Amino acid sequence: MKLSVVIPVYNERATLKDLVRKVEGVDYDKEIILIDDCSTDGTLEILKEFQGRDGFVVLHHAKNQGKGAALRTGFSRATGDIIVIQDADLEYDPKDYGVLLEPILDGRADVVYGSRFMGGPHRVLFYWHYVGNKALTTLSNMFTNLNLTDMETGYKVFSRKVIDSIELKCARFGFEPEITSKIARKKYRVYEVPISYNGRDYSEGKKITWKDGIAALWFIVRFRFFD
Repeated sequence: MKLSVVIPVYNERATLKDLVRKVEGVDYDKEIILIDDCSTDGTLEILKEFQGRDGFVVLHHAKNQGKGAALRTGFSRATGDIIVIQDADLEYDPKDYGVLLEPILDGRADVVYGSRFMGGPHRVLFYWHYVGNKALTTLSNMFTNLNLTDMETGYKVFSRKVIDSIELKCARFGFEPEITSKIARKKYRVYEVPISYNGRDYSEGKKITWKDGIAALWFIVRFRFFD
């Protein structure tokens, strides 16, 4: 079993080295795919340190396109049997890979979501973000007939056949409702597992805003009725 860790990166100079070190320390046969989405803070210079290293693939967008576009680029180069999405900001800890991969490795699941709301340790932040996440998850569940607790989670894991079977379109944070809608439509087996979550605030580089939440509402409806 080979694991492809796909890491979209945009202006994460402060955390990137620590994150890569944590991913390298996870004891799986793996490749680490880093996609720079036209960073402007010196991130690209750090990424060059990994260029050409065994087990690494480093890719670069000449123009900022968004997380969804970076993930599509990374998926296109992934060669693993299982693909895990890993944010570069240290909010999600690679030590959770074991619990994330277990349902796929033992044959129960095709897709696993790591839920921030199932009892794992988490930093206490942003009540209204929590409310927004729950509202978006509830609406998504109504349209997909899934009973997820955290549709917007950054930790999503897929077997190879899932990624190969789905055509993705969203360039930015609309990726989350899009992939959820499409795996539900194809009736893949989805599991959720509890994960730890070290959320950060905007002074620490958090990027998602209320505008992305409004956009997610549209994408939930679009990929249910118009795609």
